[in-house]
Amino acid sequence: MDVALEYADEYFFDSVYAKLLPAQNFVNGTLDDVVTSAWSRDNDMRMCLSIFIIVTLGGWFFYLSAATFSYYFLFDHEYMKHPKFLKNQVRLEIDCAVKAVPGFSALTVPWFWGEVKGYSLLYENMPTTPLGWAYFFLVMPTFLLFTDFGIYWIHRYLHHPILYKRLHKPHHKWIVPSPFASHAFHPLDGYSQSIPYHLFVYLIPMQKWQYIGMFIFVNIWTVMIHDGNFISRSTIINTSAHHAVHHLYFNYNYGQYFTFWDRFGGSHREPTEEQYNEELRNSKKTWAAQAKDAEDIEGEVLGTNKKKTN
Repeated sequence: MDVALEYADEYFFDSVYAKLLPAQNFVNGTLDDVVTSAWSRDNDMRMCLSIFIIVTLGGWFFYLSAATFSYYFLFDHEYMKHPKFLKNQVRLEIDCAVKAVPGFSALTVPWFWGEVKGYSLLYENMPTTPLGWAYFFLVMPTFLLFTDFGIYWIHRYLHHPILYKRLHKPHHKWIVPSPFASHAFHPLDGYSQSIPYHLFVYLIPMQKWQYIGMFIFVNIWTVMIHDGNFISRSTIINTSAHHAVHHLYFNYNYGQYFTFWDRFGGSHREPTEEQYNEELRNSKKTWAAQAKDAEDIEGEVLGTNKKKTN
């Protein structure tokens, strides 16, 4: 974030803040012609506002570009005929995500501010020794394992009826998601699931460009597991097929990257030919059964299933 902030200050924010909050600069008792801002670059209020703007604009850009690419080149549009695919769903997903991004951007500002101020364990120099390079490459799977563990438990507790109704239900409005559902969260939901990514670099040293690369990967992965492209049959990786099962059947496959914690926690459900066989996947009979199961399961969770509450 420090690099992004430096470039943004140089080419944009310096002039903007100088116009909005000009400083009165005097040289030898005479007003200087060079206009600067009363908020210097190291002003914490300015820093936080700038970070918020950068994260919000960056969030919109990465979300819309990645989801649009996935929607047009990977997503099976036949799935949009599913009875649980809502009318105007893509527009609703985009609207939800675009409105949510500023909210969870604001919540993440303290983490990024801490990085800029040097409170995290991010470091700048690339490794120069074999041991340094070994650590450099080892920290990447460590990042994935650490964040997968954190997201699994956060995501699982977001399915508790009390939290689900208030926070996570907006994301499960998309029972049959498109790639645009990837960031269509309640802001507090999206933020809570991002905490492990930010926390990692306050606990474990990581090269800053490597961290930026992993953060971009995280956002692309989030789109990928909503893309409805069920090619991979991995039993280790939490693929888009696994995540489709999560949206359909609710109480399964909370993990982000791997299936380990779902297996450990008893929440794993392996995708079947319903996901992998194109003919079966797009069968109206399959869709009808999925729609009924999805309604029954959510009814149980929300206490609206008459068979369960009478």
